[in-house]
Amino acid sequence: MTANPTIAFVGLGNMGRPMVSRLLSAGTHVRAFDASPTAVEASRAAGIEVSATLVEAVTDADVLVTMLPAGRHVAAVCEEAYPLLATGALHIDCSSIDIASAQAIHASAAARDLQSVDAPVSGGTGGATAGTLTFMLGGDAAAVERARPILEPMAGRMVHCGAAAAGQAAKICNNMILGISMVGVCEAFALAEKLGLSHQALFDVASKSSGQCWSLTSYCPVPGPVPASPANNGYRPGFAAALMSKDLGLSQAAAGDAGLETPMGALARSLFDRFVEEGGGERDFSAMIEFLRGPAPADAEGGR
Repeated sequence: MTANPTIAFVGLGNMGRPMVSRLLSAGTHVRAFDASPTAVEASRAAGIEVSATLVEAVTDADVLVTMLPAGRHVAAVCEEAYPLLATGALHIDCSSIDIASAQAIHASAAARDLQSVDAPVSGGTGGATAGTLTFMLGGDAAAVERARPILEPMAGRMVHCGAAAAGQAAKICNNMILGISMVGVCEAFALAEKLGLSHQALFDVASKSSGQCWSLTSYCPVPGPVPASPANNGYRPGFAAALMSKDLGLSQAAAGDAGLETPMGALARSLFDRFVEEGGGERDFSAMIEFLRGPAPADAEGGR
């Protein structure tokens, strides 16, 4: 691979767009593409030059980076892009997808003598903008080492989790923890409100006690205690509830394939599915607290 490889970056949504901006700021040669006119318009408004077609973006590229909604989207891009990439190119898939799709994509790359790494991320749009994402890497050691300098401008941390699809396994398990813990934190604040306890008082106790967790201290679901949390910005994501619902669905599919019952994960999934069905999908997942509160009398604000 050349010292300044050509990177084809496919997927310019809320995460992909700031990731491309980080690469461009580092002086990387990027050809960006997205099939969505809305994503293309937003990318151009952000100063990103967008290729007219996928073929234009990927032809003779040294590296393909994908950031797409689901395994079927990644597979479709790979089918068209793999024959057009430079010989021995590297594919880094940053999407959050199911284990079976990730394994199939690795196999497809190997069949064409390409290297591949699954590299889902944690950190949300804030981490993408700041270049502090955690990348969970799956693949053989040589491919992972080749991927590291490509990911560096976007990364706060990179963890090689194991062989092909291990990155996706880590992401699925991590987000199951996140979804479960956010539901618990939201329930605790909703109960505190009913008991007349202020948000700040509960935060001051729990953030320094055994209830401490990331969903509380970094992403507090009520306005006030954590100024940078989406609760202070009208629950603008962040990490959309629809994406949490999707990731919890991936965790339940993986648990089913493994023959393991994860009742807390299943319950968290059902709650987020209901929240999305009732119109909360585009809101930050911490807005779950409003769903859990249920309708409240206008004159009964409790500790809010």
